[in-house]
Amino acid sequence: MAVDLSFYTSSLSQELLAEGETRRASEDVLDVLDVRGIDVPEEVRRRITDCADPEVLRRWHRRAVTAPSAEAIFVDEQP
Repeated sequence: MAVDLSFYTSSLSQELLAEGETRRASEDVLDVLDVRGIDVPEEVRRRITDCADPEVLRRWHRRAVTAPSAEAIFVDEQP
């Protein structure tokens, strides 16, 4: 009996996977700030969770490791 695996290669599947990856990446940024005890204002939290660009989230994640404030992860970037 053959199993139809076409869903896993469909554009919908790829879109859901990408959405899950960006959601996880935004959670990672917030987790780093939380573990470091850095307050995250609602405006910053919303900007992080609304971001759908994995490269931007990766950059913010790296910055969150040493940033003195949550807002500092956005250095040199437009809101």
